Amino acid sequence: MQIDAFITLKYKIMGKDQHVVPNGDKWAVKGAGNEKYTKIVDTQKQAIDIAREIAKNQQSELVIHKKDGTIRDKDSFGNDPRNIKG
Repeated sequence: MQIDAFITLKYKIMGKDQHVVPNGDKWAVKGAGNEKYTKIVDTQKQAIDIAREIAKNQQSELVIHKKDGTIRDKDSFGNDPRNIKG
């Protein structure tokens, strides 16, 4: 199933930040505050691609973690308070 179809069919909840986190020797996508993972995949890249599409769809933030759990990178797809136009 393509990533877009997966997201369109299953994950239309607005506004939850999406985290890419290690899960043993795999990687997982997890919505902020959720107890369960949205998706578990083999590579971090796969998880990032899925989480990015969900974050874009929800206009939320993508948070990518390293293997040790610390934050590697963030990307905002919603109302970024740091993006002030004057």
